[in-house]
Amino acid sequence: MKFNKKLKTIFLDMNSKEFNTNEKVNIVLSPTLYWVKKLSLPVKSTREAKKLLPSIFEDTLPHGNYSYYIYKYDDDFIAFAYEDKKILDLLSQKGIKNSQIANLYFAQTEFHSLEKIYKIDKEQVLCLKDDIVIVLPSILFTDTKMLQMSSIQHSKHTITLTQFGHIVDKKSLYKITTILIAFIILIGIELFITTKKIDENLIKKELIFTKYNLKSTMFQNRSMLKKYTAIHKKQMKIREYITTILNIKLPTKSKLTKLTLKDKTLLFSFNNITQIKKKSLEKSLTKKKIIFHSSLKDKILKVEIEL
Repeated sequence: MKFNKKLKTIFLDMNSKEFNTNEKVNIVLSPTLYWVKKLSLPVKSTREAKKLLPSIFEDTLPHGNYSYYIYKYDDDFIAFAYEDKKILDLLSQKGIKNSQIANLYFAQTEFHSLEKIYKIDKEQVLCLKDDIVIVLPSILFTDTKMLQMSSIQHSKHTITLTQFGHIVDKKSLYKITTILIAFIILIGIELFITTKKIDENLIKKELIFTKYNLKSTMFQNRSMLKKYTAIHKKQMKIREYITTILNIKLPTKSKLTKLTLKDKTLLFSFNNITQIKKKSLEKSLTKKKIIFHSSLKDKILKVEIEL
């Protein structure tokens, strides 16, 4: 773990004031300076997962030159995309040279277990949503605490910013080209294996969708789930109410003469019911927390239960 207690830690955000220091410092990047996703991927290692990141972030990122970082989080992965140049330019604007950076961290890795809402400045706060650290306007919250950078216990997840535009001589270029070709072959083999695994998972997905007659999109499947969940809840209520009614002890000459389900109403009719037995039956239903309406006429008791 690259952590020195003597080093000052600063929080870098677009709205940060200029830092007046010539010392080496630890930098924690605001969530506004990177893109982050929590992912479930069909691979085991971060090395395999990192190869998928450009395509995973493809539809999210605006045009630019991006670097990527990923680490395992329980059974999932936390993936990042960031622009080295933009961060370096911002550091320069805020008075921090590249040579002054001791360690560079994401707010996600340093505050992933936030229990409170922390103020970055007068206008912004850090908070946690679905395991992801985000920035929100401070006006949305009343109970906040000021972020104290000196109390951070840093994680092992650090990144190094790359400066582009290096000049390479021919001799070095040939060596680099040879190494790159070897890497391309290696990556090609690994990409083939990874693609094969992805294809296998897609096939398994299609088999599951076909087996259970699922729709082609998750939106449609969630809609179906919501529909059938509502039906299931209604059926369980009907079953519960009918069981309760059937378990009520009736006088010898009394019996259930009618049970009807109409729209959202269950109707029960009993014969030979006295006023005393009516109160007893109503007490049983109330005890079960069943909302109902009852009426007694000519010893015929009618009970209506709204579903």
